[in-house]
Amino acid sequence: MTHRTIPTTALGANGPEVGVQGLGCMGMSFAYGPTDADASRATLERALELGVTLYDTADAYGAGENERFLAPFLKAHRDEVVLATKFALSIPPDDPTRRIIRNDPPYIRRAVEASLERLGVDVIDLYYMHRRDVNVPIEETVGVMAELVREGKVKHLGLSEVTADELRAAHAVHPIAAVQSEWSLFSRDIEARVVPAARELGVALVAYSPLGRGFLTGSFADAEQDLTAGDFRRQQPRFTGDNAARNAALLAPVRDIAAAHGATPGQIALAWVHQQATVHGLPVVPIPGTRKPTRVEENTAATALTLTGEELAALNAIAGKVAGDRYADMTFTSAGRE
Repeated sequence: MTHRTIPTTALGANGPEVGVQGLGCMGMSFAYGPTDADASRATLERALELGVTLYDTADAYGAGENERFLAPFLKAHRDEVVLATKFALSIPPDDPTRRIIRNDPPYIRRAVEASLERLGVDVIDLYYMHRRDVNVPIEETVGVMAELVREGKVKHLGLSEVTADELRAAHAVHPIAAVQSEWSLFSRDIEARVVPAARELGVALVAYSPLGRGFLTGSFADAEQDLTAGDFRRQQPRFTGDNAARNAALLAPVRDIAAAHGATPGQIALAWVHQQATVHGLPVVPIPGTRKPTRVEENTAATALTLTGEELAALNAIAGKVAGDRYADMTFTSAGRE
């Protein structure tokens, strides 16, 4: 397949125009084992050449290191890039399995100032609440986020891993441009309530981990056996032990369809996510992460693939057979609260 500039879409009714595929930058600094800064910098540049304009990070990724890593790239390309970052989640360095979530107004104000400084920018294009603190009314949280918009520190608001009711309550306070949630052939829980609510409200869906954290590409089959000791995926139930073996067996139709298209399994997995925009009637922007320019080329080429109804049906059957949850603790997800 040839490499060409990808199409664009709008993030919600009032959100920015972005390439229909974004770039998840987390793995360039955090979570997925050893990193290569030079390769990652080349990946950022190649993505932009191919029409990728939505670059996604968070203050939790390496305790701010990912934001710092992106700063030189942003300085060079600020007018070409839609920058998304997040607040609310922190991970103690001494216990990487633990999550601390805060949505209170004083915390948010400290977080945005710290992110602006690390990123070296005057304004954040899309500012997400990374995870929901159920002890703080979402109206209060979004109210403070709306103040950041009025103050010129943030342009658009997003929410990650929220329920349909939380999205509606937030949107009533201030327009939400995008909801970011896990969505892939293996993870489809948001389709029951979150996706219909987003469609109803004119909110875009930004799909993280659209490649099942690499599992759908076949890059690993068992996290404990194939990945380094510090890799975050070793903590996720569906990628280890019997679950991993059962889930690896589900990939046969992905490989078969890939062969029929002269494509890779990863491209088929991404094409499926892209096609959900038509299936569900709302903007869908997957943000696969990678640290290699060749992978960006492979991933963006998936935007030119169209799957048949028969192929979609074969792929749709996979999710119901997946063994294991996507996190060990699902209370931090929309599915854990719906």
